[in-house]
Amino acid sequence: MEFFIDTAITDEIREINEWGVLAGVTTNPSLIVASGRDFREVVQEIAALVGGAISAEVTALDAEGMVKEGREVAQWSEHVVVKLPLTPAGLKACKVLTGEGIRTNVTLCFSVPQALLAARAGATYISPFAGRVDDIGWDGTELIRQIKEAYVLGGIDTKVLAASIRHPMHVVQAALAGADVATIPYKVFTQMIKHPLTQAGLDGFMKDWAKRAGASPETPASEAGTNPTGGGVTEQGGSKQ
Repeated sequence: MEFFIDTAITDEIREINEWGVLAGVTTNPSLIVASGRDFREVVQEIAALVGGAISAEVTALDAEGMVKEGREVAQWSEHVVVKLPLTPAGLKACKVLTGEGIRTNVTLCFSVPQALLAARAGATYISPFAGRVDDIGWDGTELIRQIKEAYVLGGIDTKVLAASIRHPMHVVQAALAGADVATIPYKVFTQMIKHPLTQAGLDGFMKDWAKRAGASPETPASEAGTNPTGGGVTEQGGSKQ
């Protein structure tokens, strides 16, 4: 499963991208407004930072307006994926833009029938909102699983992009449900990387390293495997794997 980050804050994107895990970015009008920046400017900066697939959402509500806006947005960068709402107008625009070779992400999906319609309109990605489905007492993970199953059985190439991810377990559940992509907020990325046993293990290793013969706690880790006095690090008293 690929990871996208769901934000328009370039500092957040830059930080997570440096981990080497990002395949793309998703934005929406609310995220663009939150960034406080010009739409085109921020999308082009994101594209330069990450590459991959950068979802940029249209704001027109009619099919003609969506197509016009989608064509313009697609010219901003080769990495842009035009994001469209799952409405009749959005499906019409998806069909036209797909026919012109423009990649699309149909968003605000909350049911399997909606996902099937978007796929037949040519969507590159479908974005089921797992968290929002959970919010109304349904099962967002099951929705992702059912969409993926329907696509596999139907020989459909549209990628399932799990959206509205609220916590690390949503990421796990999306992966196990067969999602092709999960778009994850910055906060959830920072939660995913942390585990108390990881930090405890690292602290133990560094404590043991500082005890080696002839070394002080200030000796840099880059000197691992060397010893100023010629001695070696013994296994006795060392941290277990």
